[in-house]
Amino acid sequence: MTDNHLDGHDVRHHTPQERAAHGKAARAAVPRSSHAAFAPGPQRPDPLEIIAKQSTTRLPDLVPIRYGRMSESPFRFYRGAAAIMASDLAGTPTSGLRTQLCGDAHMLNFRLLASPERRLMFDINDFDETLPGPWEWDVKRLAASLVIAGRANGFSTKQRAAIVLATVRSYRESMRSFAGLGNLAVWYAQFDVDRVRDRFAADLSARGRERWAQAVTKARSHDTLQVFDKLTHVVDGRRRIASAPPLITRLEDLLPDDRRGAVEHELRTLIERYGQTLQSDRRFLLEQYRMADMARKVVGVGSVGTRCWIVLLLGKDDEDPLFLQAKEADESVLAPYAGASAYRTQGERVVAGQRLMQATSDIFLGWERVEGIDGRRRDFYVRQLRDWKWVAAAEEMVPRGMRTFGALCGATLARAHARSGDRIGIAAYLGGGDSFDRALATFAERYADQNERDHQALVDAVHVGRLSAEAA
Repeated sequence: MTDNHLDGHDVRHHTPQERAAHGKAARAAVPRSSHAAFAPGPQRPDPLEIIAKQSTTRLPDLVPIRYGRMSESPFRFYRGAAAIMASDLAGTPTSGLRTQLCGDAHMLNFRLLASPERRLMFDINDFDETLPGPWEWDVKRLAASLVIAGRANGFSTKQRAAIVLATVRSYRESMRSFAGLGNLAVWYAQFDVDRVRDRFAADLSARGRERWAQAVTKARSHDTLQVFDKLTHVVDGRRRIASAPPLITRLEDLLPDDRRGAVEHELRTLIERYGQTLQSDRRFLLEQYRMADMARKVVGVGSVGTRCWIVLLLGKDDEDPLFLQAKEADESVLAPYAGASAYRTQGERVVAGQRLMQATSDIFLGWERVEGIDGRRRDFYVRQLRDWKWVAAAEEMVPRGMRTFGALCGATLARAHARSGDRIGIAAYLGGGDSFDRALATFAERYADQNERDHQALVDAVHVGRLSAEAA
């Protein structure tokens, strides 16, 4: 759900000319060059207090792992600091045009994924923070992530600027292209591996093209059977998830007998009821499987400490697996600044945002609310644990490769925004020049400076014992 309006009416009821005029008019109030600004004042909230507030609702035994991962580097810190940046972005200029946001559009949230038709696609992956909001926020988070990753790789200021300029130019030019298309053409647009190769591979070196081909091959090997072999073993003739605490912990290793049965019942109820949010044919397919085992899993950086379960289901026989991941969905970090979700549950918010922004989504993507053994209701969304996925290794990129990758991310983000926002108004605001591109290159460097200061504050807090960190 988005709320782009023109003179009090939905943009869909205005002509393309009126929408373009509205976008151009926004430049007068909010010049594109103004997006370079980032100068937090003394009233800026303490970033560590923002992180600590999130930790109060998370599993206490996992919070030190989150701090440990965020302490490792400025880039790892940034990945876990979406709430901090949301607070900072709330004070930056916006054009007044809104779209469905990813909410955490850093570079590693763009990756190869499988479509239901078994085609390999490049798209956004994580939507825990999705919510309608100013389109600029996603672009700024992407741009800053590239500068932070570039600094970690030792890239020069000039090289980092070239990466951001290429990324934002790709977003801008793609949005202008989408503005000229009809609604269905925008909706059907997608980046499968063949289109990515045709559009972006020419910008890579021979070594870069070779590595892309390897990534495609690797993604296809990361399927359910691969994770089945990796995460399970046979115990007394039955398939079981292999515990590897604290990252993967089976229920029997996590909870005493008097509590384990209740949690197992909670998870079984979650999987059974979440199926009602699937299409009828996919619900029928899910019902062909039986639950075999479940475990708690630690995922990502920013998500560490949230309740995340992996569930092994078996179909035709014990060698016919389906792995599902049920992940807790809390309020989006954007909500205090962009407005509360219109959906009844946070799980539905995540799923609705993902379906709206992705070109094609996991067939088992759904949501449910359950009551825990502590009597508290919690929201979850469910998807396959792994299905033809590949994520880039930022630390292995050279400047040319990161520039091409950034351009691919920029085009992908523009496609996602064009589906839900006023693509014509945004394109008109951006225009044909590079004013916005150059502004974002400046903003990204300034925000990278702030991120380094925030990261150092976390490192210092851990060092003096204010926060407890654990490597895992």
